[in-house]
Amino acid sequence: MGDGVASPDEAAGDSLTPRAKAGRRRRGWRAGLFALAAVGIVAAAVWVLFASPLLVVRSVTVSGTRLVPRSKVLAVSGVVPGTPLIRVNTARAAARIEQITQVRSVQVTRSWPNRLVIVVQERTPVLVLPAYGGGYDLADAHGVVLQRVTRRPAGLPLYPTVAPEGALRGDPDLTAATAVLGELPARLRHSVKSITAPHPDQVTLRLAGGVTVLWGDTGRPGIKARELAVLMRSHVRYYDVSALESVAAR
Repeated sequence: MGDGVASPDEAAGDSLTPRAKAGRRRRGWRAGLFALAAVGIVAAAVWVLFASPLLVVRSVTVSGTRLVPRSKVLAVSGVVPGTPLIRVNTARAAARIEQITQVRSVQVTRSWPNRLVIVVQERTPVLVLPAYGGGYDLADAHGVVLQRVTRRPAGLPLYPTVAPEGALRGDPDLTAATAVLGELPARLRHSVKSITAPHPDQVTLRLAGGVTVLWGDTGRPGIKARELAVLMRSHVRYYDVSALESVAAR
């Protein structure tokens, strides 16, 4: 201090023995070494994650595909083999794959040390549509065309409306028809050969054996199914459950 009196720290330092001073220096060196080691460890971890060939994409697993070729999923994903796994933008890859028409949703995850896992959920065909120029289009519940085939496949009801590709996507009539199909008991659904819906509240089913069912709108499917089961004991060709207060069979 200005008047020549030593500060407490200086006084304490002067009072340390040589051994204590040496211990303080060693502690200082150790702290410095620990700090350098920590920096080195962090630098090594960053290098391993972002630059080392140990943690790059070496394989990509794709599952859940039936309509979409695996090669198309890989190409659309934009993932390049050899890319550090940490650098793969999984959300962006998933968004790209979801642009494929047949894909409903997808999950892309990292599997350390060097694998990417892509799990695809495809849209499910529920209807067959007549296609322009011949053949048939397989469509999902929203009218999205998933595949064109030359022969009508068994097990899917026909929706006999010819329209330009994509025109029936989100169509309210088709949406009502597929909603009714989805609510039918399995045994009844499997017997549906075709379904029409000139209006969302005028869904009509044509069953095996030439039986016609006027189903009406999409409301109260469970009650309608039970009423229909009772009516069908009469073994006639036409049933009307569109208005539950006046169901009919003839």
